[in-house]
Amino acid sequence: MGIDNFCSLDGSDPFWDWNRTWQTHNPDLTPCFQNTVLVWIPCLYLWLFALLYILYLKRNDRGYICMTHLNRAKTAIGFTLWLICWADVFYSFWERSHGATIAPVYLVSPTMLGVTMLLATFLIQYERMKGVQSSGVMLNFWLITIVCATVTFHSKILHALNEPASVNVFKYTTFYIYYTMLLISLILACLSDQPPLFSQAVRDLNPCPESGASFLSRITFWWITGLMVTGYKRPLEEKDLWSLNTEDKSQRVVPQLVRRWDQECNKVKRPVDKTLYSPKRSAREEKKDGQPIEESEILLVKTLKKTGDPSLFCALCRTFGPYFLVSSLYKIVHDILMFVGPEILRLLIQFVNDSSAPDWHGYFYTTLLFVCTCVQTLILQKYFHVCFVTGMRLRTAIVGAVYRKALVITNAARRTSTVGEIVNLMSVDAQRFMDLITYINMIWSAPLQVILALYFLWQNLGPSVLAGVAVMVLMVPLNAVIAMKTKTYQVAQMKSKDNRIKLMNEVLNGIKVLKLYAWELAFKDKVSAIRESELRVLKKTAYLGAVSTFTWVCAPFLVALSTFAVYVLVDEHNILDAQKAFVSLALFNILRFPLNMLPMVISSMVQASVSMKRLRVFLSHEELDEDNVERPAISSSPDSIRIVDGAFSWSKGDSPTLKRINVRIPEGAFVAVVGHVGSGKSSLLSALLGEMQKQEGSVSIKGSVAYVPQQAWIQNATLKDNILFGRDGKDSWYQKVVEACALLPDLEILPGGDSTEIGEKGVNLSGGQKQRVSVARAVYCNCAVYLLDDPLSAVDAHVGKHIFEKIIGPQGLLQGRTRVLVTHGLSFLPQADLILVMVDGEITEMGSYTELLGRQGAFAEFLHTYTNTEQEEVEESVGEEGWEAEDEKGKSEEAVPRKGLENGGPAAMLGQSLNSLNAAGTGKTPQKTEPNDVATAKKTKSAEAARLTEADKANTGRVKLSVFWEYMKAIGLPLSIFSIFLFFCHHLSSLGSNYWLSLWTDDPVINNTQPNREMRLGVYGALGISQGIAVFCYSVAVSVGGILASRYLHQTMLYNILRSPMSFFERTPSGNLVNRFAKETDTIDSVIPSIIKMFMGSMFNVLGSCAVILIATPLVAIIIPPLGLFYFFVQRFYVASSRQLKRLESVSRSPVYTHFNETLLGTSVIRAFGEQQRFITESDGRVDHNQKAYFPSIVANRWLAVRLEFVGNLIVTSAALFAVMARDSLSPGIMGLSISYALQVTASLNWLVRMSSELETSIVAVEKVKEYGDTEKEAEWRLEHSTLPAGWPTAGHIEIHNFGLRYREDLELAISDISVNIEGAEKVGIVGRTGAGKSSLTLGLFRIIEAAQGEIRIDGVNIAELGLHELRSRITIIPQDPVLFSGSLRMNLDPFDGYTDEEVWRALELAHLKNFVSGLPDKLNHECSEGGENLSLGQRQLVCLARALLRKTKILVLDEATAAVDLETDNLMQSSN
Repeated sequence: MGIDNFCSLDGSDPFWDWNRTWQTHNPDLTPCFQNTVLVWIPCLYLWLFALLYILYLKRNDRGYICMTHLNRAKTAIGFTLWLICWADVFYSFWERSHGATIAPVYLVSPTMLGVTMLLATFLIQYERMKGVQSSGVMLNFWLITIVCATVTFHSKILHALNEPASVNVFKYTTFYIYYTMLLISLILACLSDQPPLFSQAVRDLNPCPESGASFLSRITFWWITGLMVTGYKRPLEEKDLWSLNTEDKSQRVVPQLVRRWDQECNKVKRPVDKTLYSPKRSAREEKKDGQPIEESEILLVKTLKKTGDPSLFCALCRTFGPYFLVSSLYKIVHDILMFVGPEILRLLIQFVNDSSAPDWHGYFYTTLLFVCTCVQTLILQKYFHVCFVTGMRLRTAIVGAVYRKALVITNAARRTSTVGEIVNLMSVDAQRFMDLITYINMIWSAPLQVILALYFLWQNLGPSVLAGVAVMVLMVPLNAVIAMKTKTYQVAQMKSKDNRIKLMNEVLNGIKVLKLYAWELAFKDKVSAIRESELRVLKKTAYLGAVSTFTWVCAPFLVALSTFAVYVLVDEHNILDAQKAFVSLALFNILRFPLNMLPMVISSMVQASVSMKRLRVFLSHEELDEDNVERPAISSSPDSIRIVDGAFSWSKGDSPTLKRINVRIPEGAFVAVVGHVGSGKSSLLSALLGEMQKQEGSVSIKGSVAYVPQQAWIQNATLKDNILFGRDGKDSWYQKVVEACALLPDLEILPGGDSTEIGEKGVNLSGGQKQRVSVARAVYCNCAVYLLDDPLSAVDAHVGKHIFEKIIGPQGLLQGRTRVLVTHGLSFLPQADLILVMVDGEITEMGSYTELLGRQGAFAEFLHTYTNTEQEEVEESVGEEGWEAEDEKGKSEEAVPRKGLENGGPAAMLGQSLNSLNAAGTGKTPQKTEPNDVATAKKTKSAEAARLTEADKANTGRVKLSVFWEYMKAIGLPLSIFSIFLFFCHHLSSLGSNYWLSLWTDDPVINNTQPNREMRLGVYGALGISQGIAVFCYSVAVSVGGILASRYLHQTMLYNILRSPMSFFERTPSGNLVNRFAKETDTIDSVIPSIIKMFMGSMFNVLGSCAVILIATPLVAIIIPPLGLFYFFVQRFYVASSRQLKRLESVSRSPVYTHFNETLLGTSVIRAFGEQQRFITESDGRVDHNQKAYFPSIVANRWLAVRLEFVGNLIVTSAALFAVMARDSLSPGIMGLSISYALQVTASLNWLVRMSSELETSIVAVEKVKEYGDTEKEAEWRLEHSTLPAGWPTAGHIEIHNFGLRYREDLELAISDISVNIEGAEKVGIVGRTGAGKSSLTLGLFRIIEAAQGEIRIDGVNIAELGLHELRSRITIIPQDPVLFSGSLRMNLDPFDGYTDEEVWRALELAHLKNFVSGLPDKLNHECSEGGENLSLGQRQLVCLARALLRKTKILVLDEATAAVDLETDNLMQSSN
């Protein structure tokens, strides 16, 4: 039975009739088609999707939604529709029973429809039970159903008007009711239901509206409009941002990646035969520790060589692939829809040429064009949304994985990556992945688009297309070569950048030393030298970029030119008419995108592969072995700490630093560890903490461990948080601890008491205070074992005594706990239960004080040597205590000398860049209220006073035009104007060539040929070549201009920051400054020039397109101005929010890196206290906080794109519509030109807005870099007309007259009315208790802080009248904290190369370092690691001494330079002076 018989038994109702549907002025479909296809399409759609949809809902259960009115209405209408369908079926049966002949279709179709409606009703309920608030599947079903029903509705009305007699009243009535119900269903499907019970959204204070938004709202991104309106009315603030969706949060995303990465690592280790390594094992057979550990370590090393590296790519694919695949689906649909435009253009030109075609054809094509472009828009934006969300999750996962890894890598691995490099992994490399994700689909999508375009071109122009293909194929290797070269430059640039950031990190951390020694210029030159090499590479990249831009802007034109040339020259009967030319042009324009994108994607992939490798290397680093230290059960043995035959090294390959260690420490014992500098005392504690590589033997510790490093590690948090360190607050215990650590007087002085915020690395505490806070942290956590690495060295003698008695000693808070104290203080030794004497990494003696004295060994000798020094110190401290009382309320802690060392103990071993001095201890920070009187102090303790660091502020409002002007000035105005002129030339010639083409296609055809075609072709080619030249020139001009601007902006920022006073560095977190030199500088280097190129290009494109459309169809002038206004409004509306979101995102990014920096410094402390999880949670929280601002900004981009593309689609539609209306007066050539330009306008508009907002958000980098030009500066470094005699100071005679200084304008004087006369060559000691103003005086002498009253004269010259460098370079200081920079030892002693090698060696000899340095393989060229971490503390102190001796100045200041040094080094330093 044929389909016709299925519809009517006698075949009178055909399935299809062309005369009725197409070739008529009043089209209609046959009843048979309406009753079959139009009914079956929605049914097939729902049945196909239902099964998949039910499975999907089963797996993604979001909770249960209670029955609501909306749901009841949907269900009721579903049932009504089902009843209507059954009514139709029963009516047909009733008719049949009354003898009418009913075709099968009238029974089959309503039955199918009825069953489908029942399924739809079931799905509505099932969705409710699975927590779906709005369903896309159902909305599409109702939409398809209503579109199909509308055709029937139109047909039924026509039928009723034309043949009223044959109307079946019952069926018509049921159909109209059915149609009305469908309309209501569609409207209800657009609404969203309430959230499921117990869902996240219900509990959240500010949930993301996405999950509760309706399907329509989701595909048009309407749900963000609320936030945009807020942003338009007032600048957005943090409180306006929504919480992140659960599936985007770190706690969900990071573990997935970590788990997959671990699986990849395990895969690599598995397939190895263990027997291969038996020789290795036998070599270690005599070891007593657990053999399997040893064995697995050997295997691990071998297997990595054997089976290659674990694949980070696979881990990423398995984690993010499934969600990302959805985007590929969207992309395929979008790519196919792209080709509908040119096809409709062909039909429209055909329609204009065919005067007999009915008018409705034109309107039909126009409507079809509008619908297709709108669907294309929605699908493309959905695709981008999926890509960006994947990119965001990817970044979260990478940052989380890097952070977790940084907490567990070994010290050896830690040395291979500097802080700068690891921070780059989190910032730059994670960003590369995010950028790539958006375009990665182009790898398969571009070839697909090219193949489709070529297919349609072949249809249009035949084999001539091959000429165009040949040109394209030639372009590919050229682009490939460019991409490869770019990769090599990329790697070189990254290397320079890493070095520059590393050096900047050190400069910022050692800024105080730079200022005291007047070394700013030497380091400025070092940074500039690295920067210049970076810019040289950038310049090469820019030239390559210009060639690449040239090829890809000209590629489509060359392809068109070669194709048309071959087409018309091969056969003179080949006529280039409008249809052929403009459909081909539209296809060439589509071709342009994949051809442009491929090289970009390839280079982006190249960059990402570099980043992937860096990440893989970092994530594959060796981890600390959990089994380095065993944790036996509490009851297992009486020993609290036990080491048997221990040999330890810092990394696997090294020879052991500690050898033959055998120690047993009973529970509750107090053990002292003594020995000379570098004898391995700190290393012993590191070994107990599991920080060192255990080569032999076994270590076990019973119970929890607390650790106080040699250099206190202080977090940027309140003082109280630093002490509690994540533990619960117990007030009485806390008070006891604070009192025992002698912190009460300090709390009186600090502006916010224990709520005072401590700056990065404890900048606003003195060395002694930091050390006491560090001790308090350990005591507060109440552990079983205490490892104390010389915590008393940095505090005054009497304070040290107090802490020892109250905490460490036999009667202290820690009595009964096991205490291991590394110390240089001899007075504490008699009270120790056990003393370990260390020499060269071995324990040479152990026993009690009396035992060791009796043995007359190394210990007794050590004691006799140093007893005298110790004796003097004790007397001095007794003297101090005598006058301490009256001074109690005297000077505030503000001027505390920065005692001792700051930051991380075996951080010393961690290769730390961020070491010591950063804090620039102006003795104290200027950020405090310093009332002289304790009573007033208490009153002023407000929350505000407790703040110290200034968070990175988000500017608000529009980016000022002055910022763009600054950037243009940085490029140079002539170059800027010339670039704009070149852009104009390029677009003028582009328009000219296309207009010329339209004139060519309208040439009359004589005898099947077009005359003048050679002339037409020649001019067309010439216009194209001029286009290419302009492109090349503007590309070079913009890139070179960008590099000039980059150089200028970086230099001025560097200079301005180095000219800032110390107070600026204490206020500004180093994270912010590093961010300026890393992220913002990178933006200025590589992002802004390319954005300017794209912005100018798309702006001229849009203007050109509008001009062409207006010339072709002047009627469009009615539509373009209102659309232009709408466009402008939407763009401004969007930019207000987008810019602020970008700023919020940028401000919340700094804390992620600051916290990361801080963690890297304190890894050993965090691990010792077992606080890794808390820090991971904190880091995750900061990343999520950052993504909270990023997520709305990507949605805002999509929101904008949907609206703007809609404007573009309206322009295309109106161009087509007015062309259809004016078909009689338009030539096909002009119409083709107009519509092919209109088809481009959407993409150009979209790109224009993206680029203008990108430009505005990127130019913020210039604003941020410039802002340090306006901050306060120090006095001039050198005065122009200096009258200073050459050898000044000749005698070193210092007169201080009525001198006073204050730390900040609004504060009391920190020291006042000081008048002293010091003759040349006198040795003067300045004493006073902590906070008396000892360091403040030295700061005044060096003018780190300017005098508030009085003056200081040196050899009769008032130092306030000198340039800072003139003063500082002629007097010398040895600061408390020994700061070294990475570089050669010689560079650390003499960065300006001002002295001969003999002088340097002489200084080293005087500093007792000559033997040590001559024993090094590279001698003076010995590379110091970041912060000089590969020298011991004592050695660093001696290098600082040598540095001072080398300068041979008449005035030498020692700011407690021996505070944290053992007695031996102290003696060496005393003897040198």
